[in-house]
Amino acid sequence: MEPRSAAPRPFAVTHRMVWAITLPMTLAFLTTPLLGLTDMAVVGRVGSAEALAGLTVGVLVFDFAFALFNFIRSGTTGLTAQAFGADEAREGQAVFWRAAILALGIGLLLILAEPLVTAAGLLAIAPGEGVAETVETYVFVRMFSAPFALLNYAILGYVLGLGRGSLGLVLQIVVNGVNIALSILFGLVLDWGISGVALGTVCGEAVGALVGVLVVIRGFDPAHKPSLSRIFDKAGFGRMIAVNRDIMIRSFCLLSAFVLFTRFGAGFGAVTLAANGILMNFFAIGGYFLDGMATASEQLAGRAIGARYRPAFDRALKLTILWGFVLAAFLSAIFLAGGEMLVAFLTTEERVRDEAAAFLAFAALTPLAGALAFVMDGIFIGATWSRTMRDMMIASLLVFVLFAYGLTPAFGNHGLWIALLVFLGARGGFLLALTPRNRSAAFQGLDPAYGRSPDAVS
Repeated sequence: MEPRSAAPRPFAVTHRMVWAITLPMTLAFLTTPLLGLTDMAVVGRVGSAEALAGLTVGVLVFDFAFALFNFIRSGTTGLTAQAFGADEAREGQAVFWRAAILALGIGLLLILAEPLVTAAGLLAIAPGEGVAETVETYVFVRMFSAPFALLNYAILGYVLGLGRGSLGLVLQIVVNGVNIALSILFGLVLDWGISGVALGTVCGEAVGALVGVLVVIRGFDPAHKPSLSRIFDKAGFGRMIAVNRDIMIRSFCLLSAFVLFTRFGAGFGAVTLAANGILMNFFAIGGYFLDGMATASEQLAGRAIGARYRPAFDRALKLTILWGFVLAAFLSAIFLAGGEMLVAFLTTEERVRDEAAAFLAFAALTPLAGALAFVMDGIFIGATWSRTMRDMMIASLLVFVLFAYGLTPAFGNHGLWIALLVFLGARGGFLLALTPRNRSAAFQGLDPAYGRSPDAVS
């Protein structure tokens, strides 16, 4: 990696800059829960609680496997943003190619490991026999999208690291638009059911990866093309893997909490499991709105670290927290007002509708409970403070386990939802509390040659 200048590179962070990244990426991320809602609606037309429960578990198993490798997206964003802030275009291109190589390699390994992934998921959640068969079908078909999906992570991470939210929006629309259209065609029109829904996802990821690679390559400046030795530089790969290792552990803990949530729900029967699965779409919708704000905090924090300019970091922290809570309050109000209509749209099964209505208020509060966590995750990812983020996620998972096991026996599914809200709040609170310490290390104890904090393991 080329040495960075010790001199700060000042830049201003404004409300407009925050929303220039947040708004297009919010729209982009919203296409993903729309995909989940479409899948739920397609399968929900079958009118079977078991089929809906199977889709819920299948998506969770698959997302768990992929979320472990979400570092390809988030790590690429942070490292690209820092290269951008330090004006190192050649290193930025090298970061993309390293991420793409990791994505394709891991994706192929996931296809080979599909039977093990499915078996582990079924063992962890322990659904009923009818549900398990649906899970196996869904995961088997959808796993063929792994190389394309992870490559899309790398593409999106690079684009977001440059702060190009509008391009990220276009690429996400391509991926999820094709996915939604083909899931409806295969699953509902051709009546292929859950296999068709999964096949639509495979096709959407493949088309998106092809378009994304072409767009990114066309945007490269030939004058800053990295050599093969630069791309395969041991130190460069080592830094990416070191940062991403901690993000992977963090993702494992996050998904473990959701797996435990689903496992507890499965213990209350297929109807409660299906209802919780539908209500988690509220969290998904809120999460993808807030992910837009988190993306802004990622890019701006990473750029500030690369530019060695603390005022930009402090301003980004302040503005993204402010707007994150404003956005979360708006979302919670919308969910409280219109939640029952959404549940009715997603399923025709009356038992599931009634069960979901009983816990609607908890689901509606998830954006407010998790707002700070989303923003702070972005700050820590952009700054590549991965070690601290990992440790605080482990602590938050322990909090969730304590509350879930403590409240569920007495309060049932109500206690489970309370534990989830506490977990979401703890994540953000822990990270905010440790921000001053990490910020001081980042802007007072920087390595002059590389401009990174001691927390970003080399």
